[in-house]
Amino acid sequence: MNNFIYSNTNKRYHTLDYYYKQKFNSKVFKISLNAGFTCPNIDGTVGYGGCIYCSKTGSGEFAGKKEDSLKKQFETIRQLMLKKWPVAKYIGYFQARTNTYADIETLKNLYETVLSFENVIGLNIATRPDAISQECLNYLEELNKKTFLTIELGLQTTNEKTAKLINRCHNIKCFEKMVKELRKRNINVVVHIINGLPYETREDMLNTIKYLNELDIQGIKIHMLSILKETPLEKLYKEKKFKILSKEEYIEIVVDQLELLRPEIVIHRITGDPKSDDLVEPKWLIKKFCVLNDIDKEMKRRNTYQGKKAKKRINL
Repeated sequence: MNNFIYSNTNKRYHTLDYYYKQKFNSKVFKISLNAGFTCPNIDGTVGYGGCIYCSKTGSGEFAGKKEDSLKKQFETIRQLMLKKWPVAKYIGYFQARTNTYADIETLKNLYETVLSFENVIGLNIATRPDAISQECLNYLEELNKKTFLTIELGLQTTNEKTAKLINRCHNIKCFEKMVKELRKRNINVVVHIINGLPYETREDMLNTIKYLNELDIQGIKIHMLSILKETPLEKLYKEKKFKILSKEEYIEIVVDQLELLRPEIVIHRITGDPKSDDLVEPKWLIKKFCVLNDIDKEMKRRNTYQGKKAKKRINL
């Protein structure tokens, strides 16, 4: 029997679907959008070339085409959702690249355009902790009073040696400062991490979770490293052949991580979702639902749940 408090299914972790249904009493979809942003880690502001794993679309594989208007992108994806869920609410997800990296008037126009669409109840904005200006913070604070706002920050790892290898180009102090600035304004924060980064150990991956568990964050996205075609990571892999996690190793590490996370932290993602045509390794990532099912099976086998080994302290 599953007695995990944040679940109404067999899940033993705090799923995003459960969270949305409890909060909005409705099915809620995120609609991924590409607003044509660039990145300070590409244009030379903080670095060149981007993070080594980043695809040509800037992690926007399932967003719309940047050549299309936001309205067209939104409607194209919404029509697909309607076939399965004719009654639903929507969150506009600015996904591709760094979605606060523009002047404030541009940001206002983009965000508020999407908020004007029918049944849109909020925004998720993916960005970097070094790409939110003071002016942007002030605007986000006001926006948060009018809609359901979530800022997604890329951390990936707490290992600074790995951070240099992947060309992240911001340090952990920068990340932590931005989390605190956002939370001072009562803005929800979701953090992206990646398991299986080159040369990282199981201990490294668990240390990232232990660190995040002590911060005031509201959600997390757990990815498996995807080696994609035409990226610096593909070149590094072909040259060095660093170890890639097997599916079994990934599942074991994810369950270990879930045990360490406070149960109220929402799990927005628990595996990667690459396009098969772009994927070099690991091939097992293509079978997403097998990975999800095997995580459930492992949690049941252990008779464990999210937060079973969590410390409850939060650094504010």
